[in-house]
Amino acid sequence: MNRYPGQVTSPDIHVLPAHVARLIAAGEVVSRPLDVVRELVDNALDAGATRVEVEVDGGGLRLVRVRDNGAGIPAGSVGLAPLRHATSKLSPQASSVDGVTTLGFRGEALWAAAQAGELHVVSRPAAQVGACEVLAQGEDVQVARASAPAGTTVTVRNLFARLPGRLRTQAPAASEVREVTALLGRYVLHHPGLHWRLTVDGEVRLTHAPSDHRGAVASVYGPLSANRVLTVSGEGVCGVVSRPELTRARRDRMHISVNGRPVLAPPELEHAVIEGFGELLPAGVAPLCVLDVTVAPGDHNPNVHPAKQVVALADLPGVAARVRAAVAAALSAHPLARALPELRPAAQPTPAPGHAAFPALTLLGVYQELYLLAQGEGDLWVVDAHAAHERALFEHLTRTLGGAPPAELPEPELLHLTPEQLARLHERAPELQGWGLTLEDFGAGLARLRTLPAALAPLNVPRLHEQIVECALGDGPDPRRDVLARLACAPALKAGMLDLGRGQAVLDALAGCEHPWACPHGRPTVLRLSERDLAHAFGRRGARDVPRGRDAAPTGGPGVSGS
Repeated sequence: MNRYPGQVTSPDIHVLPAHVARLIAAGEVVSRPLDVVRELVDNALDAGATRVEVEVDGGGLRLVRVRDNGAGIPAGSVGLAPLRHATSKLSPQASSVDGVTTLGFRGEALWAAAQAGELHVVSRPAAQVGACEVLAQGEDVQVARASAPAGTTVTVRNLFARLPGRLRTQAPAASEVREVTALLGRYVLHHPGLHWRLTVDGEVRLTHAPSDHRGAVASVYGPLSANRVLTVSGEGVCGVVSRPELTRARRDRMHISVNGRPVLAPPELEHAVIEGFGELLPAGVAPLCVLDVTVAPGDHNPNVHPAKQVVALADLPGVAARVRAAVAAALSAHPLARALPELRPAAQPTPAPGHAAFPALTLLGVYQELYLLAQGEGDLWVVDAHAAHERALFEHLTRTLGGAPPAELPEPELLHLTPEQLARLHERAPELQGWGLTLEDFGAGLARLRTLPAALAPLNVPRLHEQIVECALGDGPDPRRDVLARLACAPALKAGMLDLGRGQAVLDALAGCEHPWACPHGRPTVLRLSERDLAHAFGRRGARDVPRGRDAAPTGGPGVSGS
């Protein structure tokens, strides 16, 4: 084994002296300024604060200060606060660890901060006359009387000044500030009912006044994003999720908390959010979401990660199902037609419509042999005929699949499969046979196709059998849906196949769909433009400037266009 010069490994085992052990343990809870901020903000929230102010200087190495107006620490207990494992959040009984109801609970945050820097605490409960002040550095703790408003202010200075090895490995100040700002943004998103302020080197970087989740999105990501989110409310799940047009290639704006704690979401919960969109999202993109998940204290373990960023859930599949259902319900309660591209740069985003019914559309004409122009509810609608027909065919196939006995092939067909496809065949064969697709391993990399679902057998689709098998044995999580989406695309109307008669039939079929707003692959089927937007674009004022259609306030019935 290679060693650095002078490195010696002793075969003897010995117990480290207490002062050495303390230096090592100081990094278990506090290894960077971000950890100090997280721990102190957790303490403020556990104290019932309605106002939390964070200050950071020098990337947090020079100073971290968190001020709150919470319950405060009584004078009789304040001297215990910087001691290791001293906490008010767990009882001495071992069973209390199995039902944690607070964000902080280990009793190590203030102790670790005192080991790694200079800790200064000033605290006063509202009913107490006078405040108490604690100065702690290492094992030296001093308590004195002070004057301060109700609440607690914790300051940590000169972080790692006595630990030069750890100080040299810290990230640049700008990088740490970016991480602290992102962390405070997450707390704002998951605790929107509080006052928040972040100050960096004397400059205010983030402020938030009490509001709801939508207001928190506005504070963190701006009003344009806030105007494109929908409220989510379900069993043990609340928050907001973006409309389908607001997506990103990464999942960095999918935020989930468990019992108030911002966490690194398990992949199962992220997948549940995306699955809640169904076909409204194209593959490879993710929405913005802020979801607060609530479970019984005994049904989660927050003590599985040093920084408490990961929690273990006793019933993760059940929680995922509730998240999926809540997101799907939020989306189904709103019309999801996307606005037409703006006609001028200064145009404002179209307000979110107020109800979910698909309008009765009257065909006006056909554009470029692919798009339908229609009117309804006082608005102009542009319909992608291919996407709309594809949606209608997909839902028709979904309804009829399994409605009749499977169709036997006159002669079984042998198909070549890859090793991955054969593995999936062994896993999925019963499921496939359940909806009429009988496919048997024939050996030597071959499979024998014996029956097809009756709804699919008569489709005039090139390479029908190969396409069905390819999708049924693909890497998607829902082979049934993948097959139907592929087969709905091929026969859907293409450019050049449209006329007025077919166009009206497409509109009627789309109106009868359960999810008319997007094709099975997530592309929008319709775009809308209100007459008011047209009037603005042409510089009209007066009667034409009155909100109509879905831009009008709800009155119990559809809007009526002006003459």
